[in-house]
Formats: sequence, structure tokens, C-alpha cells
Amino acid sequence: MENTEAANPMKTQKLFHLAQICLRISAIATTLAATSVMVTSRQSIAIFGTTFDARYSYSSAFKFFAFANAIACAFSVLSLLYVLILCRQGSNPSHYFFLFLHDLLMMSLVLASCAAATAVGYIGKFGNNHIGWVAICDQFGKFCNRVTISVILSYLSVMFLLVLTIGNASRSRQVGIS
Repeated sequence: MENTEAANPMKTQKLFHLAQICLRISAIATTLAATSVMVTSRQSIAIFGTTFDARYSYSSAFKFFAFANAIACAFSVLSLLYVLILCRQGSNPSHYFFLFLHDLLMMSLVLASCAAATAVGYIGKFGNNHIGWVAICDQFGKFCNRVTISVILSYLSVMFLLVLTIGNASRSRQVGIS
């Protein structure tokens, strides 16, 4: 009986670390993919002999989106390395508090960039008749589709980071309990 009870916390700890690693790799992959798709999204069309371009760099919201995802990707790689080192050293609840703060900050950054890109994307898709902004996605369909894919990938990374934030918040509560 005693061996089963003693082995169970270690198994739970290993599963938690495995989940941390998988979620961090998923967050890295989705933020990297979102950045890559956004940075490479561009389209040119010719109307009455005049060429018009759509690029992510023409919108400050899209630039913020691309940079925020790139930053979140880089810091998620660093946090993955930290978690891999943490696996060797054993479990210390104060480490989880650091990871909680990191994941909360990264999630907030990516969520803010998603909100900005979604707002600009909505105007690009539907326009705003009251202000006189016309929808451009009818003419720049390829560009708008790539931006949409990028934003969806980024929202997916927000979900991964949210799960990491909740898990590390739960683990960091045990700081004074040990």
C-alpha cells in the first residue's frame, strides 16, 4: 500500500511536467506559425492599370501582432528550456510561480495582439460605412485569408498559454504548504 501512495505523487508530477512540455511546444509552434503566416502575407492587384498592395507592414496593428507573437515564441522557447531544467532538479513551488507570471504575461501580450489584429481584420472584411472605410477583402482575398489563418493560430496559442497559466497558478499555491 505504501509504495502505491508514494509512487502516485511522482507519477502525477511527471505527467504535469510532460503536459507542460507539450503545451509549451504547442505554444511555440502556433506563435511561430502565426508570425510566419502574417509576415509572409501580401498580395498585389491591378485596378485600371494601377497596382495596389496589401501587406502586414502597412498596419500598425498587424505589425504589433507579428512582433508580439515572435516575442511570445522566443520567450516560450526560454521557458521550455527552464521547464526541462526544472524536471532534473525536482519540484519547487516557487519555480511554478515564476512560470505562472511568465505565462500570464505572454498570454496577455498575445491576447492583446489578437484583439488588435481582429479589430483591423474586421474592418478589412466588413468596412465601416459610418466612417467611410471600405471593405478590402473582396479585392484582397488571399491576403485576408492568410491574416485570418494567422489570427486563428494565435488565438490557439492563447488557449495553450491559458492552460499553462492555470496549471502553474495551481502549482504555485503550494509554496507554503510543503
